[in-house]
Amino acid sequence: MQILKKTCGAYGTNCYILKSEQGDFIIDPGDGAFDFVKQNAAEVKAILNTHGHFDHVWDNEAVKRHFKAPIYIHKFDEFMLSDPFGMGHEHSKADILITDENEFDIAGVKFKFLLFPGHTPGCCMIELVGEGLAFSGDFLFQGSIGRYDFPYSDANLMKQSLERVAGFKDELRLLPGHGGETTLKTEQAHLDFWLRNF
Repeated sequence: MQILKKTCGAYGTNCYILKSEQGDFIIDPGDGAFDFVKQNAAEVKAILNTHGHFDHVWDNEAVKRHFKAPIYIHKFDEFMLSDPFGMGHEHSKADILITDENEFDIAGVKFKFLLFPGHTPGCCMIELVGEGLAFSGDFLFQGSIGRYDFPYSDANLMKQSLERVAGFKDELRLLPGHGGETTLKTEQAHLDFWLRNF
């Protein structure tokens, strides 16, 4: 598999194209991502949103319309696709709402949405099952964590999510929603520091 990345928009949001033999998967098409996707993707099988913040879903509808690809997002963040922050992005509609953490298969590629609420109600890491890789969205960054002081954020849920991920044993390469890549093991080493701030 091949992964392409472009940093999009004023907030430096990472859009990823996961290219496989079965087709391409788009993760978090932010502001300006459509041209990047159009130039580098062929047969788009799905658009996967780690969460619903506008800078991660800005070009959802443009990509969906062009490639006829379904949008996947956790059900708790579906409401954000209609732009409750009033930022002006085109509204999009989810085709598949994630309701649990079961593995599911899209065109022969297996994914798992791992729910870590706090940054948003439906904030997820999207694991590429069997590949030791997860798109961590705005939950975990290189040397940092997602903010929990926004509308619809929840500090208590964020603390619980960090406590939960601290116990994960899997070795995972993390591709965050902003900044450079890291690993779960690297970020677990810093979790005590962040948890002391609650």
